[in-house]
Amino acid sequence: MPQASVIVVGNEKGGAGKSTIAIHTITALLHGGASVAVLDLDLRQQSTGRFFANRRAWLDANGQEAPMPLVYPTGALAKFAEAEAVARFEDAFHEASGEVDFVLIDTPGSDTAMSRIAHGKADLIVTPMNDSFVDFDMLGVVDPVTLDLTRHSLYSETVWNARKARAVAERKTIDWVVLRNRLAPTEARNRKRLDERVEALSRKVGFRVGPGLRDRVIYRELFPFGLTVADLSPTIRPVAMSLQHVAARQELRALMTALGLSGFGEGDGALMAAQ
Repeated sequence: MPQASVIVVGNEKGGAGKSTIAIHTITALLHGGASVAVLDLDLRQQSTGRFFANRRAWLDANGQEAPMPLVYPTGALAKFAEAEAVARFEDAFHEASGEVDFVLIDTPGSDTAMSRIAHGKADLIVTPMNDSFVDFDMLGVVDPVTLDLTRHSLYSETVWNARKARAVAERKTIDWVVLRNRLAPTEARNRKRLDERVEALSRKVGFRVGPGLRDRVIYRELFPFGLTVADLSPTIRPVAMSLQHVAARQELRALMTALGLSGFGEGDGALMAAQ
């Protein structure tokens, strides 16, 4: 049976932008011609699953077409005991991995059994972090006096264990990319300090660093429609167009390149044609 490439979007801190990164990665893959299955393990919030429900409703209501992923209804797993929920997740994952090119798993902002299992299945782990030491604390611990990096932290330990287990069991490596997400336009001194600690930790635990998505209005205002900048075209444009949308599209292209998925970036020219 063909096996899909597995992308896990993870960070045990809430509010880091996991679902935003997930939905943009999925839509870019879809517009690049890939088939994608989605497993949203944030069973309480279900932002990624709800996004694609919104997408289907908006497209149907407006007589438009856009590529859709195969979305597994994971929200019901919350009513099962942990062992049963894990077993059902394993069944869904096994089914999905034989049907599509990519399986993307969006994980919750907490440590759960399913999240740990998902990390162990990954070919690529994507970890968005906001531009602050608050987010960095889930990855690394710094000395409160010198701000020197002292050790890796909780989430880094989770990924480390997943990579070690995968290497022993299958002799495969898991690529790990940390995305500097929602970069603030100011606070240059704080950013320099943070950059230095992120780079130091990357050498210690072995992740790559890439650009995420800035905190742009366009990302938020398209969410209720289940759309991203990858979808905008002469017929699909639920909001007024501007040059900021072109910049957002370039960010998405840079994100896909950082993840090693540039061959699946959204088709050239659609947004420009929409204007």
